[in-house]
Amino acid sequence: MTSKLTDYVGYADAQAHFSRAGLWALFDGNEASLNITTECIDRHVDTDTTITVLRKSDPDASFTMCEVANWSNRVANFLLSEGVTKGDRVAIMLEPSLEFYFSLFGVMKAGAVAVPLYTLFGPDGLALRIDDCKPRILIIAPEKAEIAKRLGRDIRLVCADESFKTTLSRHGSEFQAQTSPNDMAMYQYTSGTTRELPEAVKHRHRAVVTVMVAALYGTGIRPGDRYLCPSSPAWGHGLWHGTIAPLALGVSIWAWAGHYDAKRLLEALEHHRINNLSAATTHYRLMKNSGVAARHQYVIDKLTYTGEPTDTSTEDFIIATFGQRACSMYGTTEVGVILVNYPGAPDIKVKPRSLGKAVPGLRVEVHTPEGRVAAPHEVGEIVVEKAGEWVRTKDRGWTDEEGYFYHGGRADDVIISAGWTMGVKEIEDTLLKHDAVAEVAVIGVPDALRGQVVKAYVVCRRDGTDRLIEELQDFTRSRLSLHEYPRQIEFVSALPKTPSGKVNRQALRNQVAARVAAKPPGA
Repeated sequence: MTSKLTDYVGYADAQAHFSRAGLWALFDGNEASLNITTECIDRHVDTDTTITVLRKSDPDASFTMCEVANWSNRVANFLLSEGVTKGDRVAIMLEPSLEFYFSLFGVMKAGAVAVPLYTLFGPDGLALRIDDCKPRILIIAPEKAEIAKRLGRDIRLVCADESFKTTLSRHGSEFQAQTSPNDMAMYQYTSGTTRELPEAVKHRHRAVVTVMVAALYGTGIRPGDRYLCPSSPAWGHGLWHGTIAPLALGVSIWAWAGHYDAKRLLEALEHHRINNLSAATTHYRLMKNSGVAARHQYVIDKLTYTGEPTDTSTEDFIIATFGQRACSMYGTTEVGVILVNYPGAPDIKVKPRSLGKAVPGLRVEVHTPEGRVAAPHEVGEIVVEKAGEWVRTKDRGWTDEEGYFYHGGRADDVIISAGWTMGVKEIEDTLLKHDAVAEVAVIGVPDALRGQVVKAYVVCRRDGTDRLIEELQDFTRSRLSLHEYPRQIEFVSALPKTPSGKVNRQALRNQVAARVAAKPPGA
């Protein structure tokens, strides 16, 4: 029998055996005919692959591939009866549920373009995206219907309640997808503020093949895994790496719906014997802060994170709790996953805080502002070669002597104060080692003397006092350098986050800019 890419787990094997033809060999489709739903759902109907949705308090809900296939066929037939044609957009504003999955896959099966939307969008955030993608239909949760009605847009609203299933039951349960790899399948909006619309990234059906690189080498998914990703499927991590990729390999998945609860998630890891966990850094930090991780036993052998680098205290927690380091999976929505740690590979080290090495078949480098390749430990910008051109990631980084990459923060996460250049992550990492600090975000704020000074926004475990401010400043100064400490500290009840869970430093910068702009001249 010919070996498949899923048969190999080692780093050396990945370099030796990877090929584009090998990726295509994992699928039933080909360069002439390919459909995401067929690959993720239909070809697994006779297997024991399931989707299980977890919530904070409700019982688990599991669905078989047969159920999802049956209902997605009805959705496809329903859409055709509504006049939806190939390329039309259908927006879906639902939490993970049977209705979400059969709607998502039914839209793509019909040849239309699925547009998953974050369920916590208010009227402004929803309106911006609706006006941008102009969907023929919006499938929406009952509790969100009133928001959509207030938009006043010429759009067909479909409320995903029991009446929707009754309507679907009148349509046939058979449907044959007819799409090519180059047909549009999905619009995915990156996370961002409601005042400025993030660009929609447009994915064709061939994206299911492309994402296999991240699945094989970024999250280490292999047939037989029990895989959990708590990120929302409205965003890239939860959608592509938490849903599309594992299902395409016939792997059962566990997803999260509603408000995230770290205690409940830790229980689920033990109860469902999850062996492969991929989460955002914030998820791990909340697990640590829950204080209950040690109560459970785990069988995890592959552990990954994405979104932003971990801090050392969270890294220490992960090692103590799961007996291994979490592997970074680094990329952007625009360029995909480009740096990984090859989870499960026995022949590659997982270095502390490292982004790992390039995925097979991809060239990644660190370039200086002059455009030359940076020397080891020289900070520059991470770039990736695409179609013969270097594409900027807008992330700073460096490499070590063994070719491992490290994250140096976003290009705008550098603070220059009185000529000193400081990275916010290093300062945040140090502050998080203090037992009074639960969460922290650091930015640079204007200063008449120094140009900028460091300001830290701290979510505290005890009362924030002037004495604690001095304590945190001394704590940081003694561990970094005499100039590298927060000259300003503000205690807050919560940090602003993007919908995908990352700390939103830009929101803090905007707050500071608004205060400065509001000051009268000379104040």
